[in-house]
Amino acid sequence: MKDLDGYQAKSGMLEPVFTLEIQTLPGEVDAILNAVMEVFPLAYGNYERNASVSAVGYETAKPLRGSTTDTHADGFAVGDIEPYPMVELKISVPRDLLILEQVMDAVLYVHHYEEPVIFVREAWASRAAYDPNNDNPNRWWNNGRGLPEKISP
Repeated sequence: MKDLDGYQAKSGMLEPVFTLEIQTLPGEVDAILNAVMEVFPLAYGNYERNASVSAVGYETAKPLRGSTTDTHADGFAVGDIEPYPMVELKISVPRDLLILEQVMDAVLYVHHYEEPVIFVREAWASRAAYDPNNDNPNRWWNNGRGLPEKISP
């Protein structure tokens, strides 16, 4: 496979990033994003606070004796399987260890678990040949449909 460092297409280029996939409660997404924004803007082109959030699923675990669940949860019995609602929050930062360390520290501080599930992957992110006046008929400002309707997270 060709080294992606030199990738350049008419449509844009690729940039090396770390992608963080963070499992969290649906109601904790904004707290995590706000904490990350204190140390890194999550920029993607001319936009900040870029992230994706999956639909609500669930996570499952069987806490062991001595876990914080065993220590702090009333009525918990060792061996119980515990399913909880979960979303996956995905963000990316430049492939820079100092930035990654600051973002991870921010996430770990604000996350509701003592041992959050966070996957960090080396990846490549597209960076478009940005032109806000592009006349491509598929762009939202040219296609007659405009932006999609906003949702309430």
